[in-house]
Parts: sequence; C-alpha cells; structure tokens
Amino acid sequence: MHKKTVERWSPWLLLTATILLWQIICSAFSVPEFLFPSPWVIATQLVEFSGVIAAHAWRTYWVTMAGFGIAIVVGVLLGFVIGSSRLAYAAVYPLMTAFNALPKAAFVPILVVWFGIGVGPAILTAFLISFFPIMVNIATGLATLEPELEDVLRVLGAKRWDVLTKVGLPRSMPYFYGSLKVAITLAFVGTTVSEMTAANEGIGYLLISAGSSMQMGLAFAGLMVVGAMAMVMYELFSWIEKRTTGWAHRGSQGE
Repeated sequence: MHKKTVERWSPWLLLTATILLWQIICSAFSVPEFLFPSPWVIATQLVEFSGVIAAHAWRTYWVTMAGFGIAIVVGVLLGFVIGSSRLAYAAVYPLMTAFNALPKAAFVPILVVWFGIGVGPAILTAFLISFFPIMVNIATGLATLEPELEDVLRVLGAKRWDVLTKVGLPRSMPYFYGSLKVAITLAFVGTTVSEMTAANEGIGYLLISAGSSMQMGLAFAGLMVVGAMAMVMYELFSWIEKRTTGWAHRGSQGE
C-alpha cells in the first residue's frame, strides 16, 4: 500500500522539486526574465493574462481534439486493414513508415496554400502527426495474433471475420489505448506548431506574439497550459485503459 502511494505521488513530488530548484536558480543567479523567467514570474503572468490564455487554450484544445478524432477513425480503419491482411501489411506499412518520417511542420505551408489561414491547417497537422501511432498499434495487435489460437478457432468453426472481430480487436485494445496516450500528446504538438505559422488564434499564436514582444513569462505560461492539457488527456486515457483493459495489466498490478 505504501509503495502504491509513493508511485501515485512521485510525479507530483518530482514536479514540485523541479519547480523549487528552478526558482532557486533564477533567484540566486538573478537570471533576467526575458531570457529565462522564474516559476513565480510565469505564475504571475498566468494570473494576469488568464482570460487571454484561456481563450487561446480553448481554441487549441478543440482544434486538437478535432484532428485527434479524425486520427482515431483513420488510424483504426487503416490499422484494421493492414493488420488483417498480410498483403496489405507488406504493401502499405513501408509506405506509411516513410510518410511518418517526413517532418509534419513542413506540411504547414502547403496546407496554408490549400486551406488558408485558420483552423484547417491546424486540424490537419494534428491529424497527420497523431494517426500513425494508432494505426501501427492496431495493426500490430491484429498481425501478431497467435497462429495456434487462430487454428483452434478455425477448427471450432470460426471464420476469418469472427477471429478478427471477436478475438483480434479485443486483443488489440491494450495496444490501442497505449497509442492514444502517445497520439494525444503528438496532436497538441501538431496544433501548436501549426498555430505558430498559420493562425491568428491559439497557444501557438500566443507564443509567437509573446516572444516577439519579449514577454517570456507569458510565453512560458502558454507552454505550461499546453503541457497541462496534454497531461490531463493522457491521464484520462490511462484511467479509461485501466477500467476497460485491466485484464492486460494483471501482472503489473500484482507486483
């Protein structure tokens, strides 16, 4: 019980220690605010500009969730197709891997030409950067289904579709939720990067505006808000994962 309590609070203890050390260093060495603001300065800016930050944060949040939602649909469908067919896996997976290696920030200028300044480029950037982990994990969960298990099910009268939907997909759920935790953080990165060059709203736009006016405390406050939103969504998916796929974590839970 004591060990579980320590594990539960360890991230917060580490975060608190980091903030305290950060504040001590900034105060002891009189670090200029325009170079590296202290946590106190950031907190002050966060309170002072709370209304502005909240408006930009809401825009970043819903745009990110829109792109992330598209990524889930496309990632699951592609993953199912690739994982259920050896031919599709051999043909499509290498191409998707090559596409994933491309820097998604390079697509932003192209998306601006196609869709103009606004939510379009941000949503699509969030989608492009986050669908790959979902696709890969679904495909892996289906493609690694044990041949022996599949043979037994076939003997019992199960068709290929039954094996995939009644065994393969449930077996892929731990992979799926693991991919969601990675993909949601990437989606926030994609949205923020796009907003820095192709938007007049959002945290990314706020970062550029604050940086150009040397308001580094405000810029860091914006970064903290993005990190907080990503962390909340990560914890939400972790909670859902534990409630729906607890059977996959029995070994680790018993330690």
